[in-house]
Amino acid sequence: MVRYSLRRLPSALVVLAVGSVVIFTLLRLVPGDPALVLAGPDASPEALAALRAELGLDGSQIAQYFTWLAGIVTFDLGRSLVLGGDIGALLLGALGNTLALAGAALLVALLIAFTLATVSVIVDRKWLNSLVTAFGTVAVAIPNFVTGAVLVVLFGVVWAVLPAGGIPRRGLLDDPGISVQYLLLPAVCLALPIAAALTRFLTESLRSQMAEPYVTTARALGISRRRIVLTQVLPNALPATITVLGIQIGHLIGGAVLVEAIFAWPGLGHLIERAIASRDYPVVQVMLLFSVALFVVIQLVTDLVNATLDPRIRLGDTT
Repeated sequence: MVRYSLRRLPSALVVLAVGSVVIFTLLRLVPGDPALVLAGPDASPEALAALRAELGLDGSQIAQYFTWLAGIVTFDLGRSLVLGGDIGALLLGALGNTLALAGAALLVALLIAFTLATVSVIVDRKWLNSLVTAFGTVAVAIPNFVTGAVLVVLFGVVWAVLPAGGIPRRGLLDDPGISVQYLLLPAVCLALPIAAALTRFLTESLRSQMAEPYVTTARALGISRRRIVLTQVLPNALPATITVLGIQIGHLIGGAVLVEAIFAWPGLGHLIERAIASRDYPVVQVMLLFSVALFVVIQLVTDLVNATLDPRIRLGDTT
């Protein structure tokens, strides 16, 4: 497994390096002078020169890139000139809230997907299969902002049983019981399309495995359908599903940006939205690179989990 992990690291580092170059270049192609935007049109030439020096804009593009990269490598992310404060502190504060939301949404999505997929294959009734298919179609077709608005109106206004947005004043870790109430609506909103995609793929994988000869043999031995699905078919269907799950986690992080805006959730999406709106370029630059790094880590972890579940993957990679 260690050798397999080392073989995957170079490609991950290449993706990060290319991503950093693309992000740095694209932000430099945005029209306007960042120093002038941040300082305002009435700033004096001396103030503009000082701000350019603080931003590192007084050197060549190549020198600026390597200065920024050196700061990233040494965990010196710089300071926000508009939002205020250290960028690392802003990032960590927002990251905790986003991870809590994404983790809760992933848990909800997995519970829904595994329950619907396994029950539909075990029961194997036409009406149940039609209901599962209808759920998947509706959950994927309806955008997050529509689902979020409906959830807020129903459970935050009409019945008023759950908070319509925000987080507890003392943070998510102060009172888990209260935090769950704040998490429930945005987590369900974020989880539904992910659950639909996983349900559809896992159901097809399970049905494909049910046609394999080992299932026919097990049924001939008198083993119940439920036991065959849970003990034999489901483990064999997991590796392919894990790959799809890794892709969906990337969509989960991306979808969190919109969901955080709907429910006023102070996470990474809310932070990057504020940074872009205020043209806080140092924050935007770090946030975009962090997003790329997050996707790379998710993909790497997905590959390692697949290799753990299916030894043929890592053994084939070494031959």
